[in-house]
Amino acid sequence: MNRYSALSPLPERLNRLGELAIDLWWSWNPEARAVFRRLDYTLWRATAHNPVRMLWVIPRPKLEAAAADSGLLRLYDRAVALLDAARSGRNTWWVNHLPQLAGHSIAYFSAEFALHQSLPIYAGGLGVLAGDHCKEASDLGVPLVGVGFMYPQGYFHQHVSAEGWQEESYERLNWADAPIEPAITRDGKACVIAVPLDDRSVLVAVWRVRVGRVKLYLLDTNLEENAPWDRELSARLYGGDRETRLQQEIILGIGGVRALKALGADPAVFHLNEGHAAFVVLQRIRDLTERGSSFDDALEETRRSTVFTTHTPVPAGHDAFGFHLIEKHLAGCWGALGPNRDRFLALGSHDAGAGAQFNMTALALRSAGEVNGVSQLHGEVTRSMWASMWPEVPERDRPISSVTNGVHVPTWISSDLADLFAKHLGSDWLERHDDPALWDGVLAIPDQELWAVRQTLRRYLFTFVRERARQRWTVEHVGTPRVVVAGTLLEPDSLTIGFARRFTGYKRPELIFHDPERLARILNAVERPVQIIFAGKAHPADDVGKHHLQRVYKHALDPLFAGRVAFVDDYDLHVAHFLVQGCDVWLNNPRKPLEASGTSGMKAAINGVPHLSIGDGWWAEGFNGTNGWVIDGGVKGDNHDAVDAADATALYRLLEEQVVPAFYDHDAAGVPHRWLATVKEAIRSVAPRFSARRMVKEYVRRMYAPALARKVEVGR
Repeated sequence: MNRYSALSPLPERLNRLGELAIDLWWSWNPEARAVFRRLDYTLWRATAHNPVRMLWVIPRPKLEAAAADSGLLRLYDRAVALLDAARSGRNTWWVNHLPQLAGHSIAYFSAEFALHQSLPIYAGGLGVLAGDHCKEASDLGVPLVGVGFMYPQGYFHQHVSAEGWQEESYERLNWADAPIEPAITRDGKACVIAVPLDDRSVLVAVWRVRVGRVKLYLLDTNLEENAPWDRELSARLYGGDRETRLQQEIILGIGGVRALKALGADPAVFHLNEGHAAFVVLQRIRDLTERGSSFDDALEETRRSTVFTTHTPVPAGHDAFGFHLIEKHLAGCWGALGPNRDRFLALGSHDAGAGAQFNMTALALRSAGEVNGVSQLHGEVTRSMWASMWPEVPERDRPISSVTNGVHVPTWISSDLADLFAKHLGSDWLERHDDPALWDGVLAIPDQELWAVRQTLRRYLFTFVRERARQRWTVEHVGTPRVVVAGTLLEPDSLTIGFARRFTGYKRPELIFHDPERLARILNAVERPVQIIFAGKAHPADDVGKHHLQRVYKHALDPLFAGRVAFVDDYDLHVAHFLVQGCDVWLNNPRKPLEASGTSGMKAAINGVPHLSIGDGWWAEGFNGTNGWVIDGGVKGDNHDAVDAADATALYRLLEEQVVPAFYDHDAAGVPHRWLATVKEAIRSVAPRFSARRMVKEYVRRMYAPALARKVEVGR
């Protein structure tokens, strides 16, 4: 029985098509994607690659014809067999390398997960990282269970007014079109748990998302039994005021642990992806004290089995709440832990300069046995940033390490490049993609073949940009300025720079416009034109970010730049794929050291799009001298105007003297060999080292496996 059985039964020969559609494993498996593309390519595009929606609206005759299509059936049978193998967990990296840890699992808590655009429960990099982590855990057979929120309204859709101002709208998710199912308890009932908030109890429904071998459980307060204001608690990602945020984090942490228990899951390790999930430790300590442990023993047990990853060096990115709010909303959460309430509150106490507050990162730092930043540089910054936690400990000895982020290669690599790699690196290249030796073979790929693929990917991007602009014109009836801004004047064969990320002050989205006249000369060079595509959202509460966005929009309209600046609105995973694969250069210019890691440049680099970036985050360790470019104006300190001016000058110089000349230095056949040397080195150096496979294996070896081994030892 599946969701299509009653109203629109599938043909018997394709009776597992619904099962294939609802498991997001299809989204990174080329055989499964090919099934849906072949089933109805027009509908595949019209539904933004959402097979769940496709199966609701596809005409019955089309399904019947598909059931008799031998070519499609071969694809279908192969995809179903691969799905079964992925779910089985047999002969995986985990089983082969850690057989002694069979039967144990890791719970991974995050406020957002970016898995596919059909499930819009993500805002940006944190969610993308969490989604890639889950996908790679599935590929490796790591027994991971994800816990997050089911946001019925997700994150906002972005519209840009004729004057360039961001406007937000929220669209309620059509649950029938989403790849979700009710989570079912062992007694066959839909899982609903209760979480105490203040003097009341809020009911929370639990939904399940299949991600291959990994299960993701999402919490939802939109139940009729709840008060209207409680039903809205899980409505939007990062919505509402501080009090709403606190209540969401209580539900995520305390409710998440209770949901796992109700579902019969008993994780041996808990991984907190950012401080939003830190209340996990409160529920775990309470559970242990109710089973007879002392507070000290419960805290120590929790530490031994908790991993905490912090993602931001920006102080405002660490949630902190007044103790009066904590006292109010945790009033019903204490249970047997009540006599030790003050000791627990002390775990979160931190003074960032404005008096002591309850800081979620401080709570996680004091309650986790393993703590890491998300790049080598971020680890250093974090050890310095939280020095007050260990006042007598030298910086190098503070218990914060680093695991540099990585990206899920099967998700982000273009299919054209994947075919090229299969041809030259071997058909099993994807199975070995974290092996640096494999990627030395990229250097032997004929330049003309790689250049042909890179040109094809750029043209895909421009087809997408123009079709998107056409849709805005014909369906939304936007004015001519918005059609121009959307990129209709861009040229498919010109050097294209991509800048796509959250619009906020420290990312300096306007840096390249520091000297408009000089930039115009670079963009409008007759023989060597350059163009820039911007995309990204400002947080609804970030007025500074919105002003940056509005000014970029105005630049895109400025005749000085002759239509060579574009802004693509409503940036999401779907848009991101076209940009990281189709641009020629990926620009990133944050204010150092405020970029913890960044992963968009990794996605671009593995697709042959070299990184042009400040030496911050992952690029501080990723740049090797020949795989891209580092922007360094040579000015340090707190004088932002001076730093910005120097960095902008350095950026212009790199474009004028290195980037643009290399791109346009073609041989008689039109192949830019000097440029392709950088492209190849970008792929060769970034793909293995900054893959999610390397990242997840590192978490397993350094953090999960030791914690699980301790659990096994204690249980003997």
